[in-house]
Amino acid sequence: MTRLTGTALRVTIFIGENDTWRHKPLYSEIVHRAYSAGLAGASVFRGVEGFGASSLIHTSRLLSLSEDLPVAVVIVDTEERIRAFLPQLDELVAEGLVILDDCEVIRYVGRGHEA
Repeated sequence: MTRLTGTALRVTIFIGENDTWRHKPLYSEIVHRAYSAGLAGASVFRGVEGFGASSLIHTSRLLSLSEDLPVAVVIVDTEERIRAFLPQLDELVAEGLVILDDCEVIRYVGRGHEA
């Protein structure tokens, strides 16, 4: 049974929806590598509007021509496991922002398990 409670580290990776790694979406590659590394979990969130280093505003508004919306990949696990995963992000993320924050996990129990 997988359990993660108490102090943890959250890594949030801000990238563009159109960013790729070897012809597949970069966010998907990050999630699959996090899974392969045995991390507790990863989620991808699509933004509706934002801007970054390019200073271009990307938006999902109907009349906008932008298709490269902001995406945030959020991964939470122990500090040790997240820090061990960081070299993979260095390899994958050429343009983007990676943020680390301390957090507290109230309850995480793997699927199919009762607590």
